[in-house]
Amino acid sequence: MPDFVKWFEGKKHMWDGKEYGSSQEAQSVQAGYAADGFEVQVVPEGGKFLVYSRRVAAEQAAT
Repeated sequence: MPDFVKWFEGKKHMWDGKEYGSSQEAQSVQAGYAADGFEVQVVPEGGKFLVYSRRVAAEQAAT
């Protein structure tokens, strides 16, 4: 089972819980998350692609 949490550049990202069969499918999901204001990473693992995302809480963003 993939890691639920991964760190990229010192920032915690959470796996969306799905394994995508192609890079194109994962990139489509990545674009959707990015449009909603998330930071997103796609990670190839075991022939599948995983999407990890994070979003800064509104309170943190305001400071």
